[in-house]
Amino acid sequence: MDKKIKDIMSFYALCSKLKDTIRKGPLTWNANRKRIESVAEHIYGVQMLAISIYYQFGYKLDLNKVIYMLAIHELEEIEIGDLAFYETTKEDKLEKGKNATDLILKDLIGKEEISNLLDEYNERKTEEAIFAYHCDKLECDVQMKLYDQEGCFNLNNQPNNPIIDLPSVKKVLDSESSISNAWIEFDRSKFEDDPVFKEIINWLKDNNI
Repeated sequence: MDKKIKDIMSFYALCSKLKDTIRKGPLTWNANRKRIESVAEHIYGVQMLAISIYYQFGYKLDLNKVIYMLAIHELEEIEIGDLAFYETTKEDKLEKGKNATDLILKDLIGKEEISNLLDEYNERKTEEAIFAYHCDKLECDVQMKLYDQEGCFNLNNQPNNPIIDLPSVKKVLDSESSISNAWIEFDRSKFEDDPVFKEIINWLKDNNI
C-alpha cells in the first residue's frame, strides 16, 4: 500500500512540473505579456475545446477516450520540454517522447494502457486520435488569437525570433498582417481532413473571440 501511494505522489509531482512549463510559441514570437500559458493550462484548454466541439457539432466518437488522450498527450514535456518544430524532426521528437514517457510512467501499474493510448494519439489512425490532434492544434491557434487581441504581439519587433526568416514562415507572413492569422495559415493544412475544423479556423481568422 505504501509503495502504491508513494508512486501516485511521485507521478503527480512530475506532472505538476507542467504547471511551470511555459508554452514556447508565444515566447518565440516575443509575446509582451506578464503571464504566458503553461503546458498544464494548454491541456485544460484543449480538453474544454474538445468537449464543446464534440457536442456542438454532434461528433460520433468516444469522448471519454479523447479527454483521456488529451490529459496525457503532453506527458513527454515533463522531461524534454516544449520542443518546437524547428528544434527537432518529427521522428526524433517521437523517439525522445517515447523514451521520456516510458521513464515517467515506469512506476505506475497502468503504464502499459497509458503508453498504448499515447501511441494511438501519435499514430493518428483512429477517429478519436485524429479529433484529439485537431483540438490540440486548434487550441494553439485560439490562444495566439487571444494574445493578439490583447495587443501582445508586434510583428515589426521580433528580436531573436529563430523562425521569422524561415522560407515557410516568410511565405505566410507575406500575406498576413497579424501573427495570429499567420499562425492559423501555417496550421491550415493540419485540418484539411475535417470540414468542421476548417470551418472553425476560417471563422477564427475572420472574427475576434
